[in-house]
Amino acid sequence: MTVSASEDIHFDPYDVELVVDPYPMYKRMREEMPLYYNEQYDFYALSRYADVDGALMDHRTFCSARGNMLEFIKADMEIPPGLIVMEDPPLHDIHRKLLSRMFTPRKISELEHKIRQFCARCLDPLVGTGQFDFVTDLGAQMPMRVIGMLLGLPEESQEAARDRANAVLNTEAGQPMAAASAGFDDGQMFADYIDWRAQHPSDDIVTELLAVEFEDDMGNIRRLTRAELQMYVTLVSAAGNETSTRLIGWTGKVLAEHPDQRRELVADRSLVPSAIEELLRLEAPAPHTSRYVTRDVTYYGHTVPEGSIMTLLLGAANRDHRQFPPDGDVFDIHRRARSHLSFGVGAHYCLGAALARLEGRIALEEILDRFPEWHVDMSQARMSTTSTVRGWETMPAYVS
Repeated sequence: MTVSASEDIHFDPYDVELVVDPYPMYKRMREEMPLYYNEQYDFYALSRYADVDGALMDHRTFCSARGNMLEFIKADMEIPPGLIVMEDPPLHDIHRKLLSRMFTPRKISELEHKIRQFCARCLDPLVGTGQFDFVTDLGAQMPMRVIGMLLGLPEESQEAARDRANAVLNTEAGQPMAAASAGFDDGQMFADYIDWRAQHPSDDIVTELLAVEFEDDMGNIRRLTRAELQMYVTLVSAAGNETSTRLIGWTGKVLAEHPDQRRELVADRSLVPSAIEELLRLEAPAPHTSRYVTRDVTYYGHTVPEGSIMTLLLGAANRDHRQFPPDGDVFDIHRRARSHLSFGVGAHYCLGAALARLEGRIALEEILDRFPEWHVDMSQARMSTTSTVRGWETMPAYVS
């Protein structure tokens, strides 16, 4: 096997046509070029499950502290404190422990009734109309409201936070993310809210984080700085919207393509959690992540030198038949449960995974209650232009 890309094996994260359906290329990479090198953008890529899983676990070799996206690593930018997805232990562990207060089992379970209520508010007016858009009518609305509940954000601020996150992530078709040259969002849009919340405490995570004391990486006992807290809120606001929004859009498309399995879900709701897991595996909302390589490392007889960028293709690994036999490209709600990588693994395993699963399960249950049959209108569906997440801005359907 050779690490140099041939003309017909080519992975470009900015290639709009490839992003629409990357899976045939992923399969070829897994089988023919499991260590891939892109000369144009100067990065390596791994696509097999075992390789990607192992690299995610090895934060000493594959470092997040210089960024977790190709654009940010190349820009060699200073990472602001509190951006835990771009930190490594021990600093990462300190910030993660503080932020994990937001996602305790009690806090997550307390949201279920509120999420159902909001889904009903979105869906009930559409009953009898014959039409429903999985993204604009629900997927882009519900996750935003849920994160707002956790943060205590007033409703009038929630849409602005979601739109700001989308503006940062979206790219011009075929182009890298502009934010990598413009700099990180410092969360200034939340500054006034945090100041107000400091004077008006409530039962929300921002109030809790304003008061918490912890030991930092220098051994000092202190509270979070406003810069750290603003970064926390910015990160949670962006990440909390993206995964669930993409998941709900893919739910509409994939289950329209598999009506027999959708009917099984209508008849037996105990299958819904496994269906959500299979949807997350099949269509990873964040299909790849990147790391800075801190030492020479060898794969398949080729050395990846220290200072390189390694892109880990989660979406390819999730369809590797070695982990998901007999065919990882097949959607099967009865598939024997095996760990996928859509939420990562190891130190950077997604803090909001349980919340995303809850949102996906409730959304699907509430949709099936009202619309047991649907056909998506792919002529009107629009995929978002972003190099970091993969999903739909619209997914309209005819429902009955």
